[in-house]
Formats: sequence, C-alpha cells, structure tokens
Amino acid sequence: MNNKFKIIGVAILFFVLSAFNIHDNAKDKVLVGLITQSLQIYHYKKSNINDEFSKNVYTYYIEALDYGKKFLLKSDIKKFEKFEDKIDDEIDNRTFEFFDLSTEILAQRTEEVKEYYHKILAKPFDFNKKETIELDPEKREFFSSKKESYEYWRKFLKYSTLQKLYSLEKKQNKEREKEDFSGEIKSMKQLEIEARDEVLKTYDSWFERLSEFDRNDRFTIYLNSITAVFGPHTQYLPPRAKENFDINMAGKLEGIGATLTKKDGYVQVIKIVPGSACWKQGELEADDKILKVAQADSLPVSIVDMRLDDAVQLIRGKKGTEVRLTVEKIDGSVKVIPIIRDVVILAETYAKSIIVTDKDSTIKIGYIYLPQFYDDFNDKNGRSCAADVKAEVVKLKKANVAGIILDLRNNGGGSLQDAITMSGLFIEKGPIVQVKTRNQSTKIHKDRDPNILFDDELVIMVNTFSASASEILAAAMQDYQRAVIYGSKSTHGKGTVQTFVDLDNLTRNASIKPLGALKLTIQKFYRINGGATQLRGVTPDIVFPNMYKYIEDVGEKELDYVLQWDKIKPAEYFTWDRTYDLEQVTLNSQQRMQNDTMFTMIDQNAKRLQEERDETLVSLNYEIYKQEEEDYTKASKKFNIAKKQKTDLNFYLTPEDISLMETDTLINISYKDWQKGLQKDVFIKEALFILKDMQ
Repeated sequence: MNNKFKIIGVAILFFVLSAFNIHDNAKDKVLVGLITQSLQIYHYKKSNINDEFSKNVYTYYIEALDYGKKFLLKSDIKKFEKFEDKIDDEIDNRTFEFFDLSTEILAQRTEEVKEYYHKILAKPFDFNKKETIELDPEKREFFSSKKESYEYWRKFLKYSTLQKLYSLEKKQNKEREKEDFSGEIKSMKQLEIEARDEVLKTYDSWFERLSEFDRNDRFTIYLNSITAVFGPHTQYLPPRAKENFDINMAGKLEGIGATLTKKDGYVQVIKIVPGSACWKQGELEADDKILKVAQADSLPVSIVDMRLDDAVQLIRGKKGTEVRLTVEKIDGSVKVIPIIRDVVILAETYAKSIIVTDKDSTIKIGYIYLPQFYDDFNDKNGRSCAADVKAEVVKLKKANVAGIILDLRNNGGGSLQDAITMSGLFIEKGPIVQVKTRNQSTKIHKDRDPNILFDDELVIMVNTFSASASEILAAAMQDYQRAVIYGSKSTHGKGTVQTFVDLDNLTRNASIKPLGALKLTIQKFYRINGGATQLRGVTPDIVFPNMYKYIEDVGEKELDYVLQWDKIKPAEYFTWDRTYDLEQVTLNSQQRMQNDTMFTMIDQNAKRLQEERDETLVSLNYEIYKQEEEDYTKASKKFNIAKKQKTDLNFYLTPEDISLMETDTLINISYKDWQKGLQKDVFIKEALFILKDMQ
C-alpha cells in the first residue's frame, strides 16, 4: 500500500470518527466506525453496506451466536428477524439494539439450560429405549419451545453419558483381561452413575467457561460477523488475539514457558517448555496450581476464578523481569516460585532437515520439514523461514544429497515475501507470483538473484491443508517444471493476501486504547501461468490418497463469501530443463501406490470416514451404540496397526546437527522424537522413490 493512499485513508477515518459523539459505548462505536470504514477503503472486494449486506451479516451472526443450535428458540429468532435488513442502519448510526437484544436473550436461554442440566444428570438414563439424536445442527431447527429445548438437552446429555459409559465398560473389560487383575468389578449400574458424574463435571466446566465469556467477547463475534461478509480471511483481532498471532508467526514469546489450562477455577500447568525460563528454574511442574501472581516484590494478585487469558497476561512479561508465582503443589503444599522471564522459543514452528535413505540404495536424499512460513515482523533481526530453509539446504548440500524433499503438508502459509525468497533458492532469477490489487493493477514479484543454491532434483509434498504461501511456492515450482508436486488431490485454494491495520493508529482517543487490529484482504495472487490458486488450489503432478479424498466440503471453496477463481495474462518465464520423463515418473509412482497395502488401506479408510461423516443420526440405545462402535473399531483396527508400522527408511543427521546434539540435550530429544514419527510416514518413502525415479 503506497503512503499517499494510506494518508488519505487515515484522514477519511479521522473525519468519520468526528461525525459521532462518544459516550458510554465509546469503544464499541469507535470500533464499528474504524472497522467498517477501513473495510470499504482498503479491502480488495468493494462491498456496499446496504440491506443485502445486512442480511448476510445477520445470517452469519445468528449462526455464530448459537453455534450448534443449543440455546435459542424460534420465538427468539422471530424477535431478531426485524433487524435482518437493519444492521446497515445500526452501523451507520452506531447503535447496537440488535446486538444488545441478542446478547440478552442468549444469556437468558443459557441460564435456563444451566438450571436443568443438573436435573437431567441427577437421574439414571434408560439405555434400553430405542431413541435417536440428530447431531448435525444443519439438519435441525431452533427449538419450538422450552420443552423441546429440555428434550434436546436430555438426549444430548444422554448421548454424552452413553459415550462415557461405553468407554468405562471397555476400560474395565481390558483391565479384567490382565492376569494380575484384582480390582473391583463394577456393575453397569455403577458404571452408569460414574459416567453421569463425569459428564456433569465436564458440563460444569463448560458452563463455567461460558460464564467467563463477557460482553467484549460477544461484541468481537458481532464485529467478525461484519468482517466475514467481506471474506473468510478478514477478521477483527482484539489486542490479545493480535498478540497471540504475532507470537505464532514469530515462533517466540517472552514469558516463563509453561503451557496452562483452567480447571475447577484454578490455572493449572499442563507442561513445561524444555529450555524455557521455568524449566531452567526447575521448581514449577506439570499439575501445579497457580494461586497468585506477583510482579517482582509487589503484592501478589489472586488468579483463582480469573479468566485464563487474564491470568496469562499477568504471568507473561518482558525478558529479564521477575514474576513470583504462588503455587499449590500436587501434595497440597504451597510455595512461592520466583522466575526470571526469558524468550521462549517455540522450536516446533521452525524448519528442520534430516538425511534419508532406503534399504536398497546408498543414495542420500535431503528432507526439509517446514510447518509454516514464519517471519518476525516486529524484529528485523528475528528468524525467517526463508533464511532457515536456506541454512538447511546448505547443510544438506555439504552432505552431498542427490535430491531434496520439501514437506509443506499442513503448512497454512504466512509470509508472502519468504515464499518468494525461498523459491529463488531453486531457480535462476525470474517471476514467482503475480499480485493484483483492489484497483486491478497487477504487479509481478520476482526472484532477482541469478544464483541457484540447489539445482538437483526436488519434490514438494502438499496436502489439503497446504495453503497461501505454500501454494505460491508449489505453484511456481510446478510452472517452472522445477519440482514434482506430490500430494492430495488439491491444496487448500487460498489465493489472497492479507495485511493488518493497527486500529490504535487511526484514533487520537487514548482512553479507549488498545483497540486491536483488523486483518483484511488487500490483494489476490496468481500463478506465473496466469491462473489463480484461489478456490482451485494447486493440483499435484502425482496424487496420493489421504483421509479427505472422498470428502468434498474441505478447503477454501467451502467457506462463505470467498473471492472467485479467474485468470490473468501469464508472466514471461522459461521452464526448467528437466532430465526426467514426468509421465513415466508419475506412472511408476501410481503403480507402486496401487500395489502397496498401506496406500490401499488409506484409501479404504478415507471411504469409511466419508460414510461415517454422513451418518449424523445416532442411536441412544446402548446395545445398538455398542455394536456400531465395535464395528467401527474392527474396521479401523487393521489400519491403526499398519499406521504404526515403521518403514524401512534410514534417517541420519547432518554433521552440523550431530555437533549440536552433543551440546544440547533438548534438541537431541526433540530430533529423536521427530525421527520416530518420520520412520512411520509411508508418504515420505514414496517421495524418496519419486526422487530416485527422477534421477
């Protein structure tokens, strides 16, 4: 976005904000003004905020308000319907009558359900009756009456208890099969009581979390119903959500390095991040309950019954500062644990590599795993995935690998620039991606470095969840004929570029800050061959079966208000002078997968998953449910056993990583665990064979 456009946009927003008075709902009014005006000024898709827009927002909001149709009545929806074409007017007037009414009614219905779920779970269920429950909310309507609501919740809690009862009976039968079993054999009546008790605890905890959901949380849902109509990747992020996004993108945060949860009103430690500040301090342990938090020697603040995200904000802090945690240990003792905060590195988000060979060959292949296209936008000296992948390629080249497998499976994207830079590691200079802006002008992003870091064979692995930057890289390498793309039938199909607007920069009113940020779509990207990846994604050269093969409603095409596929003029580029016959390589791979029992099982399991996914009407009769579960277990057992089998691949660390292992036990453990998973991955084995065929 050029500076002139940005200045004009900010000026317009300041003018808009001056057009209404600020009073009790000042922050809400400012947010609505800033967000709607930013959307209209910056968003790629030009949308008018009119009655049609209002109806779309209404539909989205009602679904989000009561996701699963668990609370609201038809009479409530009737009250809401008068606002269906009035939301645009409320946006213009900065009024919130619809939002306030919907929040009030939902709170009322939630309290009504809270009053009777205890009553329902106080009595035994009759699992001999032949009744059913529909689990798909799209196949149900909102409740006609409170009586119908009660009946749904009776069935729903019965279903939850049924699941738990089956699990308890199965666990007891497994224990009884042991030779040294000497425990109590509980009757089905006793197990049913135990199952209801556990379900009660589950829903006590669930309703406790619901009660912590305040007006600001609800208002965020309302705002995101407005942004969603512009597109699925346009979103308002409150300050804490934006902070968490930045942490995820950078792969690091400043704090103590403990994973926390909320249980029975207490903040409890789930695990300690190896190498983190609290790991080095040594006293904080999993299952500890944190009762109070103090900043250095200041007075401690109780976090019992505090929202988890509020507690986390007190515990997090700048590197080098001290936090003192009052902790209840598992034995009931209480102690104060002082911890000096530090940078916590989320190592699992970073690129890493390993060398792989098969039992019949000494040919070494490099394997690079990239979980996301990360970049630290707040630190120019921070880590970036392009630099990290470059370092991994250099290590693999030194080890004389004959080819590289770049694994982008489940990589949802991230930094566009890193995708461009990374593509340049494997080609001479040239176009990588074309980007079209809101005003329809097109810019070609190029790799301008004529050097090629790696010029041997390359296979890129993708799947349905490879999106955005992953698709840019895979598409460019496919268009250049530089790599063989190996994956599920198509990638995700996210062909848009987003940016953040810091809403604090758009208002002078310090009393309502922080406001958070708006993530919005500003561009659409296209392959260098002219076609968009939007909706269609990237179709691999060689397709492998996966669990979503027969399920259609996955990917960008199933989201609401998406941008459509189109194409533009191709860029000028020259294809790679490949030495292999892609048609023959594809044929060889298809024959291997057809003759491989594991790939056959994966395909059969995908068919079974699709069939079970369509069966949403579930029996509440114990014997029928039990038989269905046993049939399911029987069908999946063979697949699960096979999935755990190791391939005959061998994995080796590069000399640089071996040296690192000798000095860092944490990395040593991490790599060993990673290696165990790789040895069971049949897709990596086939990728290796594809590379061998390419040679």
